[in-house]
Amino acid sequence: MQNVLIIGFVWPEPNSSAAGTRMMQLIELFLEQDWKVTFGSTAADSEFAFDVTSIGVEKVSIELNNASFDTFVKKLDPTIVLFDRFLTEEQFGWRVAEQCPNALRVLDTEDLHSLRAARQLAVKEQREFSTADLFSDVAKREMASIFRSDLSLIIAEFEMDLLRDFFKVDEKLLYYLPFMADECHPSDWPAFEEREDFIFIGNFLHEPNWHTVQYLKTEIWPRIRKLLPDASLKIYGAYPSQKVLQLHNPSERFHIMGRAANAAEVVRRARVVLAPIQFGAGAKGKLLEAMQCGTPSVTTTIGAESMAGDLPWNGTIANHPDEFAKAAVALYNDQNLWQQSQRNGLSIIAERYAKEKFAKSFLGRIGELADNLPKHRAQNFIGAMLQHQTLASTKYMAKWIELKNKPL
Repeated sequence: MQNVLIIGFVWPEPNSSAAGTRMMQLIELFLEQDWKVTFGSTAADSEFAFDVTSIGVEKVSIELNNASFDTFVKKLDPTIVLFDRFLTEEQFGWRVAEQCPNALRVLDTEDLHSLRAARQLAVKEQREFSTADLFSDVAKREMASIFRSDLSLIIAEFEMDLLRDFFKVDEKLLYYLPFMADECHPSDWPAFEEREDFIFIGNFLHEPNWHTVQYLKTEIWPRIRKLLPDASLKIYGAYPSQKVLQLHNPSERFHIMGRAANAAEVVRRARVVLAPIQFGAGAKGKLLEAMQCGTPSVTTTIGAESMAGDLPWNGTIANHPDEFAKAAVALYNDQNLWQQSQRNGLSIIAERYAKEKFAKSFLGRIGELADNLPKHRAQNFIGAMLQHQTLASTKYMAKWIELKNKPL
């Protein structure tokens, strides 16, 4: 039996974000193996977080730049430590390496933050994205974290290719693990005529979502309204700021709904999901959720990246605002097209996200690494070098902050 410590960037909120859904999938997979799971985070408690203790996970609050973590992790003595995003590996990886040198260190990247930031910069500067944009401080930090870790979980094939071919990361350090979806039940889905309105859903703490809502407001929705004046667009999302709420305009049938009590239910009731995503990275949880709810979608090339492979999309992919609006209206009005898109979504889930296709092989990889960890690390000189440098820099910066924070 493995003893797993997960160090979370935040407490998981599966109803608020794809990152929360991803984390719960990993936790549930570990629990299914009867592994002991402890979840620790420096984040403040949230009323919207899933209560991990209700499924048998020990919940622990940990402190940043504090030796109390060293005492805690040494006593816990985990066999596997999972870091939620590279930021937590930066903060706690060196402490885990010192106190529990034999623990397998796994990084769940969620998505490549450096890729998302590079694409965001290109959009902001109104130009095409270039691989030169990837030479950033964020990329250097993220790649260092990947090299220091024994294994990094990558959620999108595009990112696997980028890491292997552009950043020259050894494939032995990477593992492609997409979202793991349970079987769908189409008999539970509302029919075409029982659904109404367009929907967008996304956590507003995630910058690509806020940008998408602005783009919907200014470029997409006015075009759709000209073609379909009686339809409405409902925008759902956790943590809407005042600037988001100010976009609410019932006279334009543009509704800011705020947090959804049940995200899957509001998607299931909608007829079409709109996701004109202009920048981002990873796989888009909102679009997989749409497929699981039998709700076709219109998105961009960036939105659909790595999600369908060679299979036809669950709706339409369009990048120009005029094409996007026309595709949205066609999908909304054409029942045959809509139902075929539903079937496309089921095929994508079955072929590319079915849990049974990935869970067993992932657990096998974990077991293989745990049994051969010294040999695996001996083949990762860059990681060992970066670990050494980290212990010589990040460690002492953290200790300086720790000392500075002590009362006089």
